[in-house]
Amino acid sequence: MMVKSNVVSILRELEQAANLLSEKELTEAMLLLAEASQVFVAGAGRSGLMGRSFAMRLAHLGVPTFVVGETTTPPIRKGDVLVLCTGSGETKSLLSMAQKAKSLGASVVVLTIHKQSSIGQLADVAIQIHAAAKEDEGERKSIQPMGSLFEQSLIITLDGIILSLMKKMNQDTGAMFQRHANLE
Repeated sequence: MMVKSNVVSILRELEQAANLLSEKELTEAMLLLAEASQVFVAGAGRSGLMGRSFAMRLAHLGVPTFVVGETTTPPIRKGDVLVLCTGSGETKSLLSMAQKAKSLGASVVVLTIHKQSSIGQLADVAIQIHAAAKEDEGERKSIQPMGSLFEQSLIITLDGIILSLMKKMNQDTGAMFQRHANLE
């Protein structure tokens, strides 16, 4: 099989997943993020890498944003938002973070395949990503291995939220670039 046809097939899968997103869920999450004092982002594995990318863009927007687990991450408080990226919605470490954040008065946003998961039920906003998870072998169809479709859908969804936040916050690429790292 030719590589280019694989890319086209992946894009078709992504378009199908994007068309199933809920505008209501996305808007609720975007509004919570727009009002947050601080945003904290966490995820495990490749999902966590997509979350880190989102944290970077939020920082470029001027939103005080932290990746959970970094040595300079401050405490979460009331008025803050914790964003969790988890296909299963059951990752124990992320569930523990969600419970702790809620107990301290912070809001929780989760992007997950399973809205009825433990984290999905605990979240203030659960955005359902309609994609195959790594543990769904045979249940949901994807040409891609493991959780690739979820992870790709995750970054595109998070970038869509960034575009809406840019508009809401009256930011453009030029203003964001002024906040880009310059010690690289």
